[in-house]
Amino acid sequence: MAADAGELLAAIRLEAGDIPSDDKVELKALRDRADGRSQELIASRMVLGPGQAMLSEEAVDDERRLSARQVWIIDPLDGTWEYGQGRPDWAVHIALYDTATGEMPIGIVDLPAQGLVRTSTDADSELPAMPTNRPIRVVASRTRPPADLDAIVGRLADRLEREVEVVNVGSVGAKVNEILLGRAEAYLHDTGFYEWDLAAPLAVAKHYGLVCDHWDGSEVVFNQMPPFVKNVFVSRPEIAAELRASLHG
Repeated sequence: MAADAGELLAAIRLEAGDIPSDDKVELKALRDRADGRSQELIASRMVLGPGQAMLSEEAVDDERRLSARQVWIIDPLDGTWEYGQGRPDWAVHIALYDTATGEMPIGIVDLPAQGLVRTSTDADSELPAMPTNRPIRVVASRTRPPADLDAIVGRLADRLEREVEVVNVGSVGAKVNEILLGRAEAYLHDTGFYEWDLAAPLAVAKHYGLVCDHWDGSEVVFNQMPPFVKNVFVSRPEIAAELRASLHG
């Protein structure tokens, strides 16, 4: 289902061709069309089981999900700006959240423009070795990075006694994938986002052994009202303690 939605989105983007970056009307129309078509495909394939509900960015929020046993959390197109610009860092997110256990037995991040699919059941979930020939990299939002990111990076560099740099990436799924590929070591965000942005990437990140929680170390809980997450801390375990200690001066 995620792969089919990804193929559809890739086809829509290819058909649209090159759109000038300053043509905001056409870019918005493309993003809206792609988001809607992907949602339609996923909704048509989604069969809710007993005690299940759905939360999606592109669907009306049904409050009955608050009493459901399991909730499908879906973002039919995460990284819409990057998608419109023809960049590869956009994704389809699908996750299944168990409200009783707080676990996500299913998490899928499809990255069609990169030819990759990451899931919470991948057989090979070993991270690449920590880099020794380049700076440590922290991934952040291109448009809404943490206000104190430069200071955090500076403190982390002092603690690790090595250079640390920031990498800007679009979709949350693409950000986590940078860590899984060995191209970055952590991801920080503190300006809030919605559950559909984060659920599937977090399920995948946990499966690969990354440290995933809030900045204060508390657990990220889903299926809330409103479905908003204040911040997230994702890190390779090798530097997690030093990074968390660097969050505040």
